[in-house]
Amino acid sequence: MAATLMPAMQRAALRLGAALALVIAGSTLAAAFETTAPTAILVDFGTDRILFEKEADRTIAPASLVKLMTVAVIFSELSAGTISRDDRYMVSEYAWRTGGAASGGSTMFLPLNSEVSVDDLIKGIIIQSGNDATIVAAEGIAGSVEAFATKMNALGETIGLTGSHFANPHGLPDPDQHVTVRDLATLADFLIRTFPEEYPLFSEESFTFNDITQRSRNPLLALGADGLKTGHTSEAGYGLVASAERDGRRIILAISGMQSADERAREARRLMEYGLQDFEEVVLLQAGETVGEAVVRGGVETSVPMTAEAELRLLVPRGSLADVERTVVDNGPVEAPVTEGQRLGWIRFVRGEETLREVPLHAARAVEQAGILQRIREAISENLTWR
Repeated sequence: MAATLMPAMQRAALRLGAALALVIAGSTLAAAFETTAPTAILVDFGTDRILFEKEADRTIAPASLVKLMTVAVIFSELSAGTISRDDRYMVSEYAWRTGGAASGGSTMFLPLNSEVSVDDLIKGIIIQSGNDATIVAAEGIAGSVEAFATKMNALGETIGLTGSHFANPHGLPDPDQHVTVRDLATLADFLIRTFPEEYPLFSEESFTFNDITQRSRNPLLALGADGLKTGHTSEAGYGLVASAERDGRRIILAISGMQSADERAREARRLMEYGLQDFEEVVLLQAGETVGEAVVRGGVETSVPMTAEAELRLLVPRGSLADVERTVVDNGPVEAPVTEGQRLGWIRFVRGEETLREVPLHAARAVEQAGILQRIREAISENLTWR
């Protein structure tokens, strides 16, 4: 399990702090966008770049968004083999009264003292946002809501949630429970990367249990998003965590504190379109691409190709690199022998007077030293040239 979670920890660490905002031409990518959401974040999934953030580290009440951590624990338990999808848990009176139909909140309508499978509980949590389903799962897996919350906090620490603390699996108000939208985006990233076989559940639009059909509350599913979760309480306001993919690029967004479901839908839609339409991933340099030749002195060849070791890919505002020029700079004639991979110069990407990036260049192949007679002839020729 630790090996599986380590990449998520590393990605989470990369996100901490405002320094992650990608800077092009001296300004952050977020400069052109505004939202009425009190707290929001937009992340490019492929590069972990933050495209927009607003009060992303403010602690907030999560409401039903906490259920993302609930299912993260359930998926982790399934992955570890400690539970199976066919396991069946009893609906306790506490689960029935606290999260059932009589509670007035979102519910799976689980009958008292009935048994329900883990598979159905997962769907009831993700699609129907059933508070009763979260309690039944928590009691079945950990013995109690409190013990399950301990598992939630342990997993949160493992994947790098630094501003969150969990007290229950359903999101009903609790003074000890809080999250940040930065952590919610990190949690969404963890779910998508670690459990790709489970992620399609978040795009399911409806689920029928016990002859009752309920639809997903995510307003972005109809607009191309494929997850993840909405939430609302009077304390937290209206919030949402969503992800969408277009033309091979995926984004994750999280907002909270909206005043109405309509405002939540509008601002989430604007943020999603901003992330998908206003940015493009540009390959400036291919790995292994030959970008120039370095002069070789005293070798069996007079030059050697220079290549970049790794691909250079930038996520930038669409069209912003149309006027970028690249210049190859070498270190002057290099003395043979030249080893493959030897540093020979660099390539510089420039827009106007601004240098955007410099990338080292290396010898594409080895060049052996020439024989003594050839080197003498080269030295004489070079001296004559400089007279």
